Amino acid sequence: MSEWKELTQDSKTRWEQNAYYWDEYMGEGSNRFHRELIRPSTEKLLKAKEGDTILDIACGNGNFSRRLAELGADVVAFDYSSKMIERAENRSKDYFNQINYKVVDATNYDDLLELGNERFDSAVANMALMDIADITPLIKALHKLLKPNGKMVFSITHPCFQTPGVKKIHETEDINGNLITKDSIQLSQYLSPEPYKAIGIKGQPQPHFMFHRSLSYYMNLFFESCFVLDGIEEPSFKKEQDNSKFEWSEIPPVIIFRFRKI
Repeated sequence: MSEWKELTQDSKTRWEQNAYYWDEYMGEGSNRFHRELIRPSTEKLLKAKEGDTILDIACGNGNFSRRLAELGADVVAFDYSSKMIERAENRSKDYFNQINYKVVDATNYDDLLELGNERFDSAVANMALMDIADITPLIKALHKLLKPNGKMVFSITHPCFQTPGVKKIHETEDINGNLITKDSIQLSQYLSPEPYKAIGIKGQPQPHFMFHRSLSYYMNLFFESCFVLDGIEEPSFKKEQDNSKFEWSEIPPVIIFRFRKI
């Protein structure tokens, strides 16, 4: 939300400190969270094809930018962390003719518009919008950056189930002589927006800011900028046999949207 603008610089500083650690962990997107949840559903909604020009927002180390290049797309990818872009370029030497990396702050409307009026067939943001202090300039700019009928696909932590202070409950009870294991979520806040500090990867140098917003906040912001919602996914992990830990099988940890410019 706009009142969080003052946290943008602090957030950027923290990501600069975390950049190399996250790059080493994320690599080419081979971690289970990205491999099983984010990438398949994002590709399903994005429907990238050869010859598309795609904007990769808050691209991190560029692992999805390279995937888009493999699919034949031309990619403009940006992040506000110069260290992330440095790592992305180092990993993308085989794709220099397809990927153009830039250091751009997603909260700066004027800088976003310099990327090109109606230049892009689609845009994508993987697990990033909940890390951006003020997403209003980005959504407004997207309507100018995208071609007519262009689409924006983005994934975020699921606001209904991953709120500040959420408590995961894993319990086993005896029901008619059978031991039944259940997983549930206990939360006391959803509607109120709130910035908070989080650890995304164990051992990262600094906690980073996350910005909790309700589903209606995201949707109304797109609606006000003349987008329609025409695709949504709530992927979860396949149920495992290990009954000793909490499972995200019936409770989706992420949600992925597709909005289309009208």
